[in-house]
Amino acid sequence: MNAISIVELTAGAVGAVIAALVVFFFVKKRAAAEIARTQSGFDEQIRQIEAASEKELARGLKEAEVAQKAELIRQREDLERQNESRMEEVQRVEQRINQREETLDKRGESLDSKEGALERREERLGEREEKIKKEEEQYKELQDEAVRKLEEVAGMTSESAKKELMDKFLEEARQDVAAEIQRMEQKAKENVQSDAVKAVALAVERYSNDHIAESVVSVVDLPSDEMKGRIIGREGRNIRALEMATGVDVIIDDTPEAVVISCFDNVRRETARLSLESLILDGRIHPGRIEDVVKKNKKEIENRIREAGEQAVFEMGLEGIHPDLVRLVGRLHYRTSYRQNALKHSLEVAHLSGMLASELRIDPTMAKRAGLLHDIGKASTHEIEGSHVQIGMDICKRYNETPEVINAIASHHEDEEANCIESVLVKAADTLSAARPGARREMVQSYIKRLEALESIAETFKGVEKCYAIQAGREIRVAVTPDEITDAQASFLARDIAKRIEEERTYPGEILITVIRETRHTATAR
Repeated sequence: MNAISIVELTAGAVGAVIAALVVFFFVKKRAAAEIARTQSGFDEQIRQIEAASEKELARGLKEAEVAQKAELIRQREDLERQNESRMEEVQRVEQRINQREETLDKRGESLDSKEGALERREERLGEREEKIKKEEEQYKELQDEAVRKLEEVAGMTSESAKKELMDKFLEEARQDVAAEIQRMEQKAKENVQSDAVKAVALAVERYSNDHIAESVVSVVDLPSDEMKGRIIGREGRNIRALEMATGVDVIIDDTPEAVVISCFDNVRRETARLSLESLILDGRIHPGRIEDVVKKNKKEIENRIREAGEQAVFEMGLEGIHPDLVRLVGRLHYRTSYRQNALKHSLEVAHLSGMLASELRIDPTMAKRAGLLHDIGKASTHEIEGSHVQIGMDICKRYNETPEVINAIASHHEDEEANCIESVLVKAADTLSAARPGARREMVQSYIKRLEALESIAETFKGVEKCYAIQAGREIRVAVTPDEITDAQASFLARDIAKRIEEERTYPGEILITVIRETRHTATAR
C-alpha cells in the first residue's frame, strides 16, 4: 500500500509538473504574441511621431528661412539708405572743398597782387628814406651852423645854455610843486580839520574823569609816636620782618605820627600799607603776626586785582576776554607810566577810542577792546624781558585775541604800521590821553633835553636862523634867512625837517613844523 501510494503520488506530481509546463508554454506563447503586437503598435507610433516631427521641422526650417530672408532684405535696405546719406554728405563735403579751393585760389591771387603792391611801396619808401637822410644831414648842418652863430651872439656854449635853462625849469617846477602842495594841504585842512577837531572835541568832552598822579611812596598815619617804636621792634626785628615779607622800604623819620613806605612796585607797596594798617589796628606786632597779616593781604590784593579787571571789562561792555587777561587788566591798577595810573589810562583810551569810532559811524566795540588792552604788556613783571609792546603782543597772541587788537598794540608806538581803523583810533586816543594837561609828569632835565634835541635837528639845516620848540615839543617854529631860503624852498625845508625828526627821534603823537620867512623893506621919506 505504501508503495502504491508513493507511485500514485509520484505520478500525480509528474502529471502536475507536466500540466504546469504546458500551462507555462501556453502563457509564454500568448505573452510573446502580446509583446509582438505591442511592439508593432509602438513602432507604428514611432513612425507616426517621426513623420510628424519631420513635417514640423520642415515647416520650421521654411519659416526660419523666410524670416532670415526678410531680415536680410531689411538690412540691405538700411545699408542702401545709409550709403545714400553718406554719398550725400560726401557730395556736400566735396562741394565745400571745391568752394574753399576756389576761395584759396582767389586769396592767393589777391596776395600776389598785394605782394606786388608792397614791393612797389617798399621801393618808394626806400627812395623816400634816402631823401629824408639827405634832408636830415642838411638840417643838421644848418642846425650846427645856427648853434655856432647863437653861441657867438650869446657869448656862451650850448651846454651852459642848456644848464641855465634846466635850472630855470627846475626852479619853476619846484615853485609850482610847492604851490600845489600848499594848495592841496590848505584844501585838506579846510575839509578835514573841522571834522577831526569836532570828533576829538566831542569825544574828550563826553569823557571827563578825575585823575590823581601816582607816586612811589605811601604814607601810613599812626595814632601816636609811641607806635613807631612798636613797629620798629626790639633791635629793629619787626621792621626787618615787614620789609622782607613785602619787599618794600619802611622809612621812619622825624615826621610826627607817620610812616613812609617806599617801593616802585605798587602791588608790594599797597600790600605793605594794608598790612601795616592792620597791624596797627590789631596792636599785635611781632614777626610771626607780620607774616600772617602779609599773607592775608596778598590774597586781598589778588582779589582786588581780579575785581578791578572785571569792573573795567564790565564798564567797557566787553565780552569773551580770557580770565587771565582780565586779571592782567586789573593788575594795571597798580602800574604807572610817567606817574599816570596805567588802568585809568587804558580806560580813558578805551572810552576815547569807542567815542571816536562812534563819531566815524563804525562799531565801537572792537575799538574799546583794543584801547583797553593796548598797554596790557605793562601788567607784566620785570622778570619778563622786552618792551611792553612786544610783551603785550605775545600775551594777546597766547590768548587768541583778534588781529585788530594785536595790531593796535603793535602800532600805538609805531613799532609796526597800522593796518586797520581801530589801530589808528587807539593811537589817537593814546596820544590824547598822554598829552592831556596834568596826565603825566616827567623830569625837568629830560623835558629840556628833548626840546633841545628837537631844536638841534632843525638848526643843522642850511638857512635856519633861529629855532624854537613850543607846546611841550608838539610844535617847532623855524625862522629862516630870507636871502638864503625862498618861499618855495621853505615848504621843502619843513618837510625835510619833519622827515629828519621821524628818522632820529621817538615821540608820541605828532610834531608840527612851521617855517617862518620874513622879508622887511624900509624906506625913508625926506
